[in-house]
Amino acid sequence: MHLNLFLSSLGHHEAAWRHPAANVEEIIDFAHLQGLAQKAERAKLDSLFLADRYATSRKAVKYGAVSGLEPLTLLSALSVVTERIGLIATVSTSFNEPFNVARRFASLDHLSQGRAGWNIITSGTDGEAQNFNLERIPDHHVRYERAQEFLDITLKLWDSWEADAIIHDKASGIYADNSKVHEINHKGKHFAVRGPLNLSRSPQGRPLLVQAGSSEDGKDFAAKYAEAIFTAQQSLSDAQSFYADVKARAARFGRSPEQVIILPGICPIIGASEAEAKEKEAQLHELTHPAYSLLQLSNRIGFDLSSYPLDGPLPELPATEKIAGHQSRTQLIRDLAEREHLTIRQLLLRLAGGRGHKTIAGTAQQVADELEQWFTQGAADGFNIMPQLTNGGLDDFLDQVVPELQHRGLFRTEYTGKTLRDHYGLDFPANSFANTHQYQ
Repeated sequence: MHLNLFLSSLGHHEAAWRHPAANVEEIIDFAHLQGLAQKAERAKLDSLFLADRYATSRKAVKYGAVSGLEPLTLLSALSVVTERIGLIATVSTSFNEPFNVARRFASLDHLSQGRAGWNIITSGTDGEAQNFNLERIPDHHVRYERAQEFLDITLKLWDSWEADAIIHDKASGIYADNSKVHEINHKGKHFAVRGPLNLSRSPQGRPLLVQAGSSEDGKDFAAKYAEAIFTAQQSLSDAQSFYADVKARAARFGRSPEQVIILPGICPIIGASEAEAKEKEAQLHELTHPAYSLLQLSNRIGFDLSSYPLDGPLPELPATEKIAGHQSRTQLIRDLAEREHLTIRQLLLRLAGGRGHKTIAGTAQQVADELEQWFTQGAADGFNIMPQLTNGGLDDFLDQVVPELQHRGLFRTEYTGKTLRDHYGLDFPANSFANTHQYQ
């Protein structure tokens, strides 16, 4: 199986910063983040992943440790102090331009010698839009329409230099064969880009493409483009349905399903016994602040819950297709509340550890059992590991669960390749301009 570490300075539980084991000063401390990355590399994990949001609020910062470093900047620094582990950064197609994004990721791929990955998001909140000269976030289908054009351009820019374009013949004075460097001359609904990129083809051909949307638009987008998919599923059956659906969609787009790696998020807390693990989780829950939890949930589903009683049920939410923001996560939260008959207060605690990702509190063997079941029964190709508490919790996973998976023959004991594509067993991408040489 494949294991990606969703890197968080303090932990994925929303109250992790309040835990006695957490050092809040480490939230943007590079030495701390370097240490986490190197631990994950020593454990032979496939990759590191950094999420990103493009907004915060004065209300949120009162109770939540919401600041964080910009992903590409941080991963560029981490590329210098790691050697093999993949480096995946989140960048939105809604608030960037294709040329800039193509150049930044190609730069990271060169700097890391082929370990870069792009988690492609469309963003989903008005607060983010208002930081980029917009009043409201565009409708869901409009964001995905823009994202598709954005990605088509980016792929062409990465291909605009063929792998053997650079000659650097000092005697003749020729640096590059310009018949192998291509203008893309794109003119579409959202963008006009001439090209070529002002950076040669990167070691992986192009960075690994990652996507995390699970809406209908998101699944189609992922099936068409993504090479790894981060997803949130609460049950084995839901994960199996998602897995089968996306693999089938990929085949309909003419892609090999084996070239689409599906990684559900898992938020573990590990103890010497199940009771100890659940006690650790309960201690984190006791540190949550209902006002912050409610604000986070309201922002995530795009519906203000502040006027509803905490000990009452989740109110009826707008139909999924009418939600401008995060459709798939809203549906997951709605289904969870209905299936388990949760009050808003209970729902807040269920979401506190991983924002809708599956939480597991148990022994290392129990966590390994759960991962093995999902992996062997058609629910996952691996997992996006999200420790609820980083200090202590990450070590518990790397030092106890990873060796157990290795003992079962389910995870590597050594890296066998050097690039992120090697780790995930993905093909080297063909260049779309190859064999179309003409003077440009």
